[in-house]
Amino acid sequence: MMKNARQTALEILIKTEKNGAYSTLSLRQTLQNSDASDRDRALVTLLVYGVIEKKITLDHVLAQYLTRPLRQLSPALLCIMRLGVYQLLFAEKIPSNAAVNESVMLAKNNGCAYAAGMVNAVLRKVAASGLSLPSREDPVHFLSVAYSAPETLVSHWISCYGQSAAEQILSVSVGARPVFIRVNTLKTNADALIGTLEAEGIPVCKTAVPDCLRIFAPGDLAASAAFQNGAFYVQDMSSQLCAAIVGAQPGETVLDCCAAPGGKTFTLAQSMRNTGRLIACDQYRHKTRLIEDGAKRLGIDIAETVCMNALHLREKYSDVDRALCDVPCSGLGVIGRKPELKYRPLADYSTLPDLQYTILSACAETVRPGGTVVYSTCTLNPAENDAVCDRFLASNPSFSVSDDAVYRERSTGRYITILPSEDGGDGFFIARFERNLSE
Repeated sequence: MMKNARQTALEILIKTEKNGAYSTLSLRQTLQNSDASDRDRALVTLLVYGVIEKKITLDHVLAQYLTRPLRQLSPALLCIMRLGVYQLLFAEKIPSNAAVNESVMLAKNNGCAYAAGMVNAVLRKVAASGLSLPSREDPVHFLSVAYSAPETLVSHWISCYGQSAAEQILSVSVGARPVFIRVNTLKTNADALIGTLEAEGIPVCKTAVPDCLRIFAPGDLAASAAFQNGAFYVQDMSSQLCAAIVGAQPGETVLDCCAAPGGKTFTLAQSMRNTGRLIACDQYRHKTRLIEDGAKRLGIDIAETVCMNALHLREKYSDVDRALCDVPCSGLGVIGRKPELKYRPLADYSTLPDLQYTILSACAETVRPGGTVVYSTCTLNPAENDAVCDRFLASNPSFSVSDDAVYRERSTGRYITILPSEDGGDGFFIARFERNLSE
């Protein structure tokens, strides 16, 4: 039997606070074999993600009422108080009394009985006063507290994109992000799928990207009959656009260099109308199995999985028509879905550009003269994006930026940078290069 939902959420949060465990993995492991009700599962998920997502904001509130620094609190007590503040300020359906009383009980039941009175007093003050944000006179501090992002990251984005764009990025990084699916055009079309999903009670609408649908109140999409029949798969709008920019055609040989978990591979297969040769590479076998399973469900039979480090692909392939190089990155464009990423120091990502450049250079060697290579990331960090591509062009004179009309329409300058928006896809970067025919 599963424990009280708040107790379960607390234990996951303590684990992430003390050991740096990933909340997504801990949450999945906890709920996977649980007999908890759907309501309790939803509450645990809300509390865990909510507290992690708004950690800096919660700590700002707590600091106004505590007489000692937060760093002096035990991990358990700090997580209990964050849980309480989150429920009071951001969980609209939870009554204030319940939030306070349950937090006091958590303190008593988790070795913090000595602080139960303080928990009660602080949370009642928070309930009475509400959320108070710092002045906008210091934009970095304001944005950091308002959207729970480290000041170093806020400053970085302001310097890269300007204050207005930085606030746009941050404002959509908190709260629920839109859920998008891709119509499997090998089996159905957008209108037919919309009718099928609405008949299943799943509200859905079209988007500006062809065959990309937005799902409202998604629930467990894997349980949908349409999903099980291979009529769609979940894929962010920006990722779908990236696959479209590749421009894969029926009968071509296309290489997806870092393919797992397979969404772009599947979209490429649709562009190719399931004809030709589609090579999906990942260096881990359990990830290539995910691609194989997904392709089977979707009725894709041209996907050839290869378990190999992308750096070695040039030793096996040398005449592909198109290559997609979606490299490992810091993920700063998807912090709305993976909030823990924003708290990592930017210095942790300092070695990524060299790796990304090396992967891009290696994969580009697999492309025939006249062929295309697309470089992409799901991060908003010019050092991993523009700088890597500029370096590649400077070192590879046989490649130039594509003059493809679809690509040029989307690009600003030489490359495409997609900022996340309230109704749109995640943050993304795309660059498309062509190999000179004369080589």
